[in-house]
Amino acid sequence: MQLDFLAFGAHPDDAELFVGGTLAKLSDLGYATGVVDMSRGELGTRGTAAVRGREAREAARILGLAVRENLGLPDGRITVTDAARLSVIRVLRKYRPRIVATHYREDRHPDHVHTSRLVAEAVHHSGLARIRTGQARYRPPVLLFFKLPWNVAPSFLVDVGDWVGRREAAIAAHRSQLYDPASRRPDTYLSQPDFLERVDSIHAWYGTLVGKRRAEAFHIGEALEISDPVAHFAR
Repeated sequence: MQLDFLAFGAHPDDAELFVGGTLAKLSDLGYATGVVDMSRGELGTRGTAAVRGREAREAARILGLAVRENLGLPDGRITVTDAARLSVIRVLRKYRPRIVATHYREDRHPDHVHTSRLVAEAVHHSGLARIRTGQARYRPPVLLFFKLPWNVAPSFLVDVGDWVGRREAAIAAHRSQLYDPASRRPDTYLSQPDFLERVDSIHAWYGTLVGKRRAEAFHIGEALEISDPVAHFAR
């Protein structure tokens, strides 16, 4: 099957946190969407690979994903290797997505940085016929980046105000990672009581930029063409 929108996240909750609203919205609009998790998150202070896998499947159901896969790369040691790049190429050629989205290239977490580079390289290399995987070559026409640093202006924003509830439910599905007053596990950045409020404040800020309740931000590393500016801005 061909996907319209395929997001790559380093860990099983990354896509939900930063493009969950977009994924839910596109699904409701009738588009085929998917998420590929690069690792199982087995190094996480809370939860296990098995638990996080169940949580990811529940989040996929909430978001209406057509596809959710996990490449099983080592958590905390995602690196740019020929084997890792080839695994991403196989996914791209399998689902032939119209749009690919992944982490922005600058981030404090090395797994996010390396995922960004892996996906960007694979998007290009997937179009090379001499890289043989037993599949037809395919180069996705659009590569987007999410989880932008504070000093990077979005190329565009997606209004997700009507999908806030679905996004929050998908994030909440990853309950092993979030605040639980009964938990005896060590605290993490994600398990702080106000973590979800901080994430929501980011999307609320993006929303104010376009006069909406909530929005999600994307960066594209090339100029965007508007073929009919009157029709575009008349919306």
